[in-house]
Amino acid sequence: MVDTQIKLDTPAVLRKWPSFKNERLSSSKLPYSVMDSTLRECIRAFIAKPDSQRHLYEIHTGPQGEIIGPVMGWKNIVELAQQLDLRYRL
Repeated sequence: MVDTQIKLDTPAVLRKWPSFKNERLSSSKLPYSVMDSTLRECIRAFIAKPDSQRHLYEIHTGPQGEIIGPVMGWKNIVELAQQLDLRYRL
């Protein structure tokens, strides 16, 4: 269950790993910034991506409790988005 204290207006950055044919490039050392906004907007932008590409994205933000770390991988973002939709209607 998601803690009701999650701050969706906290600064966040949506990042994408460089890829080729929907696979992450092993030569890439860092993902690049796609969006610099709030956690809410980064989650919305992530959810708008095709399921087949979500594994290439992550969100960087300030940690909040157990579910939100400084770097959220795609599985954590999907889980959080599903739980937040029930409470916050992103």
